Amino acid sequence: MADDLVRRAQRFINTVYSGVSGIPHVEEDGVTGWATMYALTRCLQHELGITALSDSFGPTTLSALQAKWPTISQSSIPPANIIRILQSGLYCKGYDGGEIDGVYNNRVSAAVTGLKADMGVDSAYPGDATTPKVFKGLLNMDAYVVVSGGSGTIRTIQRWMNARYINRRNFFVIPCDGNFSRDVQKALMLAIQYELGMSDDAANGVFGPGTKAGLQGNTISQGSSGVWVNLFSAAMIFNRRSGVDFTGSFTASLADAARSFQSFVKLPVTGRGDFQTWASLLVSTGDSTRQGTALDCVTEITTPRALALKAAGYQIVGRYLCNVAGTTLNKKIQPFELTTIAGHGLRVFPIYQTYGGAVTYFNFKQGAADGFDAIVWARHHGFKPGTRIYFAVDYDAIDADVTSNVIPHFRGIKQSIDEYGGGYKMGIYGPRNVCSRVAAQGLTSASFVSDMSTGFSGNLGYPMPEDWAFDQIATIVVGSGDGRIEIDNDIVSGRDNGQSSFAPPGISEELDVLFDSQYLGTLLSDIRHYFSTIGIEESGTGQPYSTEESFRILMAYDRLITNLARALRMRKSLIQVPLLWEIRHYSDLDIVSDELVRQHYENGVGGKTDGSTGLGQIFAATAINSRNYCVDQGLLNVPKLNPAKEADLWQIWQKLNTDPDFNIGVVPHLHIWGANDVGAPRPSLDYSDANTLRVLVRYQGSGPDAEAEGQKRLGLYQVFEGFNKPLREQ
Repeated sequence: MADDLVRRAQRFINTVYSGVSGIPHVEEDGVTGWATMYALTRCLQHELGITALSDSFGPTTLSALQAKWPTISQSSIPPANIIRILQSGLYCKGYDGGEIDGVYNNRVSAAVTGLKADMGVDSAYPGDATTPKVFKGLLNMDAYVVVSGGSGTIRTIQRWMNARYINRRNFFVIPCDGNFSRDVQKALMLAIQYELGMSDDAANGVFGPGTKAGLQGNTISQGSSGVWVNLFSAAMIFNRRSGVDFTGSFTASLADAARSFQSFVKLPVTGRGDFQTWASLLVSTGDSTRQGTALDCVTEITTPRALALKAAGYQIVGRYLCNVAGTTLNKKIQPFELTTIAGHGLRVFPIYQTYGGAVTYFNFKQGAADGFDAIVWARHHGFKPGTRIYFAVDYDAIDADVTSNVIPHFRGIKQSIDEYGGGYKMGIYGPRNVCSRVAAQGLTSASFVSDMSTGFSGNLGYPMPEDWAFDQIATIVVGSGDGRIEIDNDIVSGRDNGQSSFAPPGISEELDVLFDSQYLGTLLSDIRHYFSTIGIEESGTGQPYSTEESFRILMAYDRLITNLARALRMRKSLIQVPLLWEIRHYSDLDIVSDELVRQHYENGVGGKTDGSTGLGQIFAATAINSRNYCVDQGLLNVPKLNPAKEADLWQIWQKLNTDPDFNIGVVPHLHIWGANDVGAPRPSLDYSDANTLRVLVRYQGSGPDAEAEGQKRLGLYQVFEGFNKPLREQ
């Protein structure tokens, strides 16, 4: 919401510093944001004589301010513009800065006093003076009061840390908003290093050898008291352990909470604040030297490697379903590898990852495609229904990425898995925050946590996901000679024990593949030639799409059509033919028909309750019947509807009319239902021309006209197969 006081601060920046190189014009929208805070930081740097302006209130800015104005108050008056910057910052933080007049008056004094109290540094910095670290804390987006979703207990800890450590050189004011975050986690690590006696030069916030050694000598237990208990209880609270108070006394209640946490992360249950417990509270890997009983790897598990892994105590192996197109790394499960693994008493969980290394990869359509692809590969390798497939988010996804891209991506995966997966379950591989947020949407049932990436923003400052199954903590080498293998060492929670038996592998080489774009022109030319032989010209009266336009529309959905054909193990040509035919023959009469259906349902006019619509020109009743049949056959997992109910007809008709992906998805269902209707076998990878003709005729209807149309469509089918067959055999 816009605030006129913030707008005044923005106007001050634009007026006073207009034309100053390095200070951008800010939008005068009255909304506090990073753009305004960055601009105020640059204004301060300019007033301090710094020429290389930046958004960062870093060491140079801090030291320059400390040197010139170690305190700013009513008795120590800097240039008026520095006070105006201070007043503007107070406005942006929600405090009363008085007028932006450059006067450190009673209102400014009271605001700074209140700000320091909110920060928890009023004892360290008594009085009304603004110190450099307080100024630094002012010119950012941190809040110093509890915000929505924040915890009063966490705010108490934040204020306590600020009060205790603010005078250490590299400790700066942390937010006091009641939320655990990356900055708060870093501050906690610094606090531990300070209490271990590290100097300002040595304390760096990194969980390194010195910190580890120090914690190994600082085990606390029931009856302990003092600052180490404060820090331990704070770490427990930050990790969202219920029933924990911020305290300096290690009570029986805190010991019980420690046992609960240790059990959750699969540590020895001691009830003490020992090294491994500290490590799991402070860093995502925990004690990275722990021995796991699961692993994941990109290397084939041969008999010598299986023996080495078994001897090292491993029980479960994570392996990749497929390779990444265009790369040379062969990481996928190899022929007979699962037999080797199972034969040596190991179990397997499958991982699906193609790219997944940047936010741009993730979206609903890509997720739906990945879901289809994972189904095909899982079946190819012989994974049975009930297997959980882990889909990878293998980059440092910030929270906004999860909202905008990752969650929609997993909704797409879930749609494919739910509808076509035949019992496969969904898991996720990724940083803690990503796993937790996707799980909270009901999209996954277990998390494989990439905790080795300790610096990821999605790990640092986030607790372990409640549904974790595997915790990836270190890359190590196991075995020697032929048995030598590099693996990622994973801790196991027991939520997913992997698979130990497999169906006979499928033959993926028989399945269709994506069309090679270099042949688009040739295929279009052959289609045009065939159409001309049966009297279909490039364009027709009252038909909005020419042959070329129809072809371009069809091929834009090649990935979806290919995925449907692969998942249902039929020829993609059988899906392409009716779609291209109906798009090319779409006419003004179809537009009128669609409008009559809408008029009936939306305005109660007329009695047209159904009509063929969308790319495949499919009736809603036909779609319902075909989908219901596929549900009964175990090929589709969606609610069954009633074609005699107008509400169901209208629901499906609208989807057929407005959602091309849905419309295309019905085409193979219609073929499967149609084949049964005419007594033909289900469409398959080795479908005969005679059965293909019967199915194409049934799509059109019945009778002599449908027979004649079917013959024409069979010729088109053969044109498509002339290209699809060589591509899948490459």
